[in-house]
Amino acid sequence: MSRSQRPVLVVIAHGSRDPRHAATVHALVRRLRALRPGLRVETGFLDFNVPSVQGVLASLDAEGVRDVVALPLLLTRAFHAKSDIPAELRAAPSRMRVRQADVLGPSPLLTAALERRLYEAGLTPADKSSTGVVLASAGSTDPEAIAVIAAIAREWRHTGWCAVRPAFASAALPRTEDAVRELRALGCARVAVAPYVLAPGFLPDRIARGAADADVLGDVLGPAPEVARVLLERYDAARRPQLAALGA
Repeated sequence: MSRSQRPVLVVIAHGSRDPRHAATVHALVRRLRALRPGLRVETGFLDFNVPSVQGVLASLDAEGVRDVVALPLLLTRAFHAKSDIPAELRAAPSRMRVRQADVLGPSPLLTAALERRLYEAGLTPADKSSTGVVLASAGSTDPEAIAVIAAIAREWRHTGWCAVRPAFASAALPRTEDAVRELRALGCARVAVAPYVLAPGFLPDRIARGAADADVLGDVLGPAPEVARVLLERYDAARRPQLAALGA
């Protein structure tokens, strides 16, 4: 399939007043473009940053683009994925076909990215059996999203860590600092905090403060190569019906 026939990928990020957020999103998109040079990728923000989602879609429509895959830059299916983004996409130009891809998580690639960040922060594979990990997410009022985080923690524990506990920066409990204390009480020789967030901002900073008594704090997932690969997986899955129709 030629580049002109491929749907344009529009990455939809939350947006933030913190300039580190947009910078990290753009770094991730650059890595994505490097992985698949023939794919056109644009970025739109729900709030705080430009261009807006509607601005990106209107610009593409003016160019004559008629096929778009909109990919939520989100780790769980919560309010933004279920409500905000579908509402934005329903307001897309009428001549444009827009398909919403799945959110990024859960994915074994994201778990690999979490481990990458912990090893970059100083752990080694030999430390796993004696290290307890706090899987620290932003938090949500959506029970489905909370259950997914808890399931990821249970599955990650089976890869050899001393223990893995979920924690949340908002809307749900426990907080990061409480999970750190629990792992200390459990007898883990060291405690690491793995932020399950994509970009810096207010809630990731809260996670970092809650990790003050931990031994290791991983960086946000950001432009990790595994994250970029998940984006491509979600894009490809969203466009499979088109490929089948073309006999590709």
